[in-house]
Amino acid sequence: MSSLKQSDDLAEIGRRLEVAVRRRLGDGIALKNVSVATLGGSSRTIIFDAIEGSTSRRLVSRQETYTLDQSPFLPPEKQYKLLQLAYKYGVPVPEPIFEFIEEDQLGRGHIMAHVEGETLPKKLLHDPQFETARDAFIEQAAKILVQIHSIDPREAKFLDDSLDTIDPLQAQMVRYDYYGEPHPALDYAFRWLDQHRPSARQACLVHGDFRNGNMIIDSEGINAMLDWECAHIGDPMSDLGWLCTRSWRFGNTTLHAGGFATRQALFDAYESAGGRAVDVQAVRWWEIFGSLRWAMLNIMQVHGHLHGARRTPAFAACGRNTSLLEYDLLMTIAGRLD
Repeated sequence: MSSLKQSDDLAEIGRRLEVAVRRRLGDGIALKNVSVATLGGSSRTIIFDAIEGSTSRRLVSRQETYTLDQSPFLPPEKQYKLLQLAYKYGVPVPEPIFEFIEEDQLGRGHIMAHVEGETLPKKLLHDPQFETARDAFIEQAAKILVQIHSIDPREAKFLDDSLDTIDPLQAQMVRYDYYGEPHPALDYAFRWLDQHRPSARQACLVHGDFRNGNMIIDSEGINAMLDWECAHIGDPMSDLGWLCTRSWRFGNTTLHAGGFATRQALFDAYESAGGRAVDVQAVRWWEIFGSLRWAMLNIMQVHGHLHGARRTPAFAACGRNTSLLEYDLLMTIAGRLD
């Protein structure tokens, strides 16, 4: 099979995509307006129009282009299964269309429907056109979280062997040991988290990356949840804690839930939507864990820049981000950051 790389020619990728789409959706289809939306950390996102006669449908291709060592991300096949599962139960996600096969010569990935809206966090938090969406965000987000957490985890048994399903803190330690960078502040955070683990509760399907930036939002509210590569079976409080992690407030530090609302507003909305009783102390633990986990993801990205095939200024800057997260961790554990 001919695998894809970030540097592959867009015209050639478009040709292969057209063949793949015709194979499933009809020989008369032509692809127009093919453009790269983002290269991403390990995937390429391409948007295009599939046109047949007077009918046009906007679609999105997600293609794996780089395999990360000790990756925290699910393989594309499991991501597609999650997309299908979420769509089946009415979670707002892009409609899954088909997976790539070897004959497509497009590597591992899939095609899904395009969803209109914005994903840039700063714009969503400050642009006047999203004022209504900001007001609606917390109730909509809570409802979506309850939808995800209500899916029977037995339908996602393909996640049972995930390190994050087995023990999310140990999963971070395995990755930390692999990258071999000494960070005393992270060492302390690992020890604190291990000594203050919250009580175990009934596990459920969790999104794993539920935050501002992974949602498509229009002027009325949330249209779709994206990026299911970190999903696993775990504590529902972990999704609440991740959404409240300081990095995802994008400067709106007093609005803990993604920069949109306070923690209490999120907790109230989650319980009102039918979610489990919120354990406030557990959510705090998961917030601190979130800063540690985000630090580990930054270490992974800068490692790829220094030793892999993904050399960009954005990945290089992740080294500096790690230091900022060390500060957040120490100050939050000390009770000096909310």
